[in-house]
Amino acid sequence: MKLPNLISKPSHRFAVLSKISVCCLLFLLSGIAANAQTQKVRGIVQDSKGESIPGVSVVVKDNPTLGAATDLDGLFELDVPIDATLKISFVGMKTQEVKVGGQKFLTIVLYEDSEALEEVVVVGYGTQKKESVVGSVQTIQPSELKVPSANLSTSFAGRMAGVIAVQRSGEPGADGANFWIRGISTFGGSTTPLIVVDGVEVSTGDLNAIDPEVIESFSILKDATATALYGSRGANGVMIVTTKSGRDLDKPIINFRVETSFATPTKIPKFVSGSRYMQMYNEAVTNRNTGEVLYSDDKIAGTLEGRDSYVYPNVNWYNEMFKDLAINEKVNFNIRGGSKRLDYFMSVSVDHETGMIKDRCKDYGFSFDNNIDIWRYVFQNNLNVNVSPTTKISLKLNTQLRDYHGPNANTNDIFGIVMEANPVDFPITFPNDPTVDHIRWGGRSGGRYNSGIRNPMAMMTSGYKDNFQSTVLATLAVDQKLDFVTKGLKASAMISFKNWSSTTSYRGAGYNQYQIKNYWKNTDGTYDYDLEMVGTEQNTTLEYGWGTSGDRKWYIQGMVNYDRTFGGVHNVSGMILYNQEEYNTNAPDTFINSLPKRKQGIAGRATYAFDNRYLVEFNFGYNGSENFAKGHRFGFFPSVALGYVISEESFWNPKVISHLKLRGSYGKVGNDQTYDDAGNPVRFMYQSQVNLYGAGYATGYDGGYALSGPVYSRYGNKDITWETGYKTNIGVDIQLFGKVNLVLDVFRENREGIFMKLQTVPTFLGTGNTDIYGNLGKVNNEGLDFSIDYQHAFANGLSMQLKGTFTYAHNTVKVYNEAPYKQYPNLSRVGHSINSLRGYVADRLFIDDAEVARSPKQLISGNVRGGDIKYIDQADANGRYDNQITSNDQQFMGNPSIPEIVYGFGPSFQYKGFDFSFFFQGVAKTSFFMSGFHPFGTSDSRNVLKFVADDYWSENNQNIYAKYPRLSKQEHANNTVNSNYWLRNGNFLKLKSVEIGYTYKSMRIYASGNNLLTFSKFKHWDPEMGGGSGLKYPTQRVFNVGFQMTINNK
Repeated sequence: MKLPNLISKPSHRFAVLSKISVCCLLFLLSGIAANAQTQKVRGIVQDSKGESIPGVSVVVKDNPTLGAATDLDGLFELDVPIDATLKISFVGMKTQEVKVGGQKFLTIVLYEDSEALEEVVVVGYGTQKKESVVGSVQTIQPSELKVPSANLSTSFAGRMAGVIAVQRSGEPGADGANFWIRGISTFGGSTTPLIVVDGVEVSTGDLNAIDPEVIESFSILKDATATALYGSRGANGVMIVTTKSGRDLDKPIINFRVETSFATPTKIPKFVSGSRYMQMYNEAVTNRNTGEVLYSDDKIAGTLEGRDSYVYPNVNWYNEMFKDLAINEKVNFNIRGGSKRLDYFMSVSVDHETGMIKDRCKDYGFSFDNNIDIWRYVFQNNLNVNVSPTTKISLKLNTQLRDYHGPNANTNDIFGIVMEANPVDFPITFPNDPTVDHIRWGGRSGGRYNSGIRNPMAMMTSGYKDNFQSTVLATLAVDQKLDFVTKGLKASAMISFKNWSSTTSYRGAGYNQYQIKNYWKNTDGTYDYDLEMVGTEQNTTLEYGWGTSGDRKWYIQGMVNYDRTFGGVHNVSGMILYNQEEYNTNAPDTFINSLPKRKQGIAGRATYAFDNRYLVEFNFGYNGSENFAKGHRFGFFPSVALGYVISEESFWNPKVISHLKLRGSYGKVGNDQTYDDAGNPVRFMYQSQVNLYGAGYATGYDGGYALSGPVYSRYGNKDITWETGYKTNIGVDIQLFGKVNLVLDVFRENREGIFMKLQTVPTFLGTGNTDIYGNLGKVNNEGLDFSIDYQHAFANGLSMQLKGTFTYAHNTVKVYNEAPYKQYPNLSRVGHSINSLRGYVADRLFIDDAEVARSPKQLISGNVRGGDIKYIDQADANGRYDNQITSNDQQFMGNPSIPEIVYGFGPSFQYKGFDFSFFFQGVAKTSFFMSGFHPFGTSDSRNVLKFVADDYWSENNQNIYAKYPRLSKQEHANNTVNSNYWLRNGNFLKLKSVEIGYTYKSMRIYASGNNLLTFSKFKHWDPEMGGGSGLKYPTQRVFNVGFQMTINNK
C-alpha cells in the first residue's frame, strides 16, 4: 500500500519550500543593510526597591541585533532608531517594553514575575509548583531536544540527569536510542520506562515520532514519589510529554521551520586488499595443515596486477553498493492562537530520510530503487473550548503516517554481508548471455563453499518492500471547576483511543549465480572462460507477498482534584483518580494473543505545605493486572516524601545561597510485565501450558527414562505476583547567587520478586524440559544524578548559559536462581551487575607448540598451537587447580555492557542576533567483547579487517602480545570465545552537537552538526554501537542547515 501523493515527487517536494527560504533570506539580508536614523539613549534599570540590576538584557524590539546589557550599576547605553521600542528582560522579572520617543535618559523599573516564581512542573496526573515539588523530577526544555534526526530519543544522552541512553545503530527508521531511567533494576521483565503523552501511555516508537516543535513540557519522574501513582507501570520511571495548547491572542502565532541534513558514517571499518586477503588465507590454511586448496601465485599476481576483472576479480563491495552521503529533509509548520472562549494549536511535520544504498538496481535493468526511503507525516491538533467560566472541553488529535520503501532483505543484514564479503572470489556479474533471460551474477560453490556464498549485489537487487503505518491517538477531556461546592475543588474526565495499523507488501525474486569452470589466456593477452551455474536455476520473476498487523487501545480516566490555601500559609491539595484500559491486537498470531489485555486501578495524592517551607506528600497506586491469579491480581504501591526549603526561613541570608531545599522520599512501586527466559513477553503464567502431542518427558535419577504422552511445556504457578521495587531518594536543590542552579539526588532501589525461570529442579522429579517460573530474583540498584545550570548576561550584550548533567547507576544481583556453583563460585551471577560480561582469562599467546604441551590442557577446542591464545587455569572454591581450561574457568570481567555513567556538558552564547552552542556527551564504566569479525569466518569467505593484518602472530612475527593470534581458515573456538583478550573499554566522549545561528526580527538561519568528534581508546568503529563485529549499519555524522520564521502579531 502506498501513501497518497500528499507531496509531489521527491525531487520536487521541497522545491517550493527552498524558494520560500531563499526569498526570506534575501529579505533578511536586505533588512540588515537598511539604515535608519538613530540616537544615543542611556538609562538605568532598577527593581521595585530602587536597587540597580546588573546583567539586564536591553534590546530593540524589532531588531535584537541592537542591544546591550546593564553594567554592575544597572546602567546601559545604546544607539537606537528614534522611533524604537526597547525590550527589557531579566530572569524572574516581568519583561517591559518602553518607547524611546526622543528621550535621552530612561529609568526603568522591573517587577518580580509571579508566574515565573510559581513555575509549574508536570508530574504524575497533574502539575505542581516547582517550589513545592519534593519528588525527583527532571524537566528539559524542548529546544534542547532539537537534533537532525527523525527519532526524538537520539537527543536524550547527557541532557537529562538520571537518563542513560545509547544509540546502537544509524539505520534510518531504526536509529532511535535505547534508554533507561536510573539504569536497570531487573532481569526478568520490562526495563523501559513508562511513556505518557498528553495523559495516555504510548510506545517508544510514538515518542520518537514527536517533533520537538509541538512539545510544551518534558518531565522525567525518577523516584517513588513521582512514580508510585502509576503503580504497576512505574517501577522503571516515567517520561511525561505534554504537547502545546493554544493561547488567548489577538492574532495567531505562526511558526515555520525547514531543515536539510547531510549524513555520513562516523567510521567505517577498514579491510585488506584482495591480494593481501589471499596471502593471509593461504597462511591460515598452512597454519592448521588442513589441506584445502590454496590461492595460486598466478591468482594473487593477476589480482594484484588487475589483469581481468572476471578471472581475477577484486571487488570493493562497500564502494560498489554504498554512498558516503545521505540527504534528509524536515519541515514543520504550526499555528497557535485563540480567544478567551476557544484556543487552538495545529502542527504539521514532514520528515524525509534516506539511506546509504546506491541506486544500482537500474544499472541491472530493474525499475525499482532499493535505497531506504522513509516519509513520515505527523499532524497534531489541540483544541480547548471554554464552554463556561467553569467548564472546559479539550480535544487532542495526533496522527502519524509512515511510508517506508527499502530492500526486501533486512538492511542491517545487507550491510553485514557487504562488509564481510571478500573481494576476490567472484565479480558482481558476468557479461550478459543472449541465450539466457537472466543476469549472470557472480558466485561460488563447491570445495570449501559447500553451501555456496551470497552475492551482496544480487541479494540487494532481488526485490523490495513497502510498508505503510498509521497511528491515530485521539483524546477527549472535560474539566469542571466545583468552586460552588468548595473553593479549590475540580473534577475531570478523559477518554482516549489509539489505533495502530501496518501493511507491508513484498516483491521478491530469485537470482542465479555463476562461477568460472575453466579459463585460458589468449595470445593477445585477453582471457576467455567457461561458466557454470551455482546450484539450480532460480525463478527471477518478482513474486508478491503481503502482511498486516495492528493494535488498538481504549483508555478512560476520571479524577477529582482539590487545591486550597488557608490563612495564607497552609496549602493543602489532594487528588483521587480511577483509570482503566483495554488493548487488542488486530492480527493475533496465537489464541492467547487474541484475547484482550485489560488493566484498571486507582491512584491518589495528598500534599501539605506550610509557608512554602515545610512540605509533605503522600502518593499511592492501587492496580490490577490480568497476568496474575485471583488473590495476587491487585497491588498497593504507596510512597511518602518530605521537603524543607531552608532558604524560606527568616534567618536565611540569600546573598550566596539564594535557594536551598532538602527533600527525601521512600516508596514501593511495581512491575507486572512478565518475560520468559528468552526475553519474550508472556501472559497468564499462573496457567499451565500443555502440549497434547509431545514426545514425552524425562524422569529417573539421571533423566534417562522417558515416558510418552502429553507434555507440560510450562507449569502454572498461581503464586506468581508483582515484581516490587522499594525506592529511596535523598535530594537537594541549590541556587547560588541567583544564577547557578544545582540539583543532586542520591538513590537506592531494592527490586524483589523478580520473575525468572526456576533453574534448580532435580531431573528425578520428572519435569524434564518443562519450564517453571516464579518470583525468585532480587537486585539492588543505586547511584546518583546531578545537574547544573548557570546563566549570566555581560554588560557588552553578551550572554551565556552553561549546562551539565551526570548520572551514575550501578546494579548488583543479590538473588538469582541458578545451578549451585559451590565448587566454582566464580560462575555465579550473584554479586555482579545484570549486564556484566563473563569470559575466559587470557594470559597472552603461546610461544610455540612446546609451551602448549606443558601448559594446562586447552579444552575449549582442539589443535591448539603456538600463537593461539593461552588461558589461565582458575582455582576452584577449595583453591585447587584441575590443570585444564574448561567453561568452569570463566570469570566476570570488565564493566557492564550498558554504561553505568552518562554525562554531558556544554555552553551556549548569545550576542545581539548571533547564537552559538556546543555540547559534549560521554559514557564511562562500560565494556564490550569484540566478536563475529574473525578472518574467514564460519564460511571460509569472510573478509579480513585491516587491524588484524597489521599485527597478528605468524611464523615471521612470533609476538606473543600481538593484537591477533595465529590465523585459522575458520573461526577457531580457542581464539574466538569471549575472553579478556577481546574485552574492550567502551568509554567515549563525543562532541555531540555544535550549532551557530543568526536571528533578525522574526527569522533565524542556522547550521549545526551532530556526532562530529569521538574520543575513545577504541578505534575500529563507533564505540557507542557496542560489542560484536561493528559490521553493521554505522551511526551517522550529520551536518544540518535550517531556516526558521515566526510571525507573531500579538
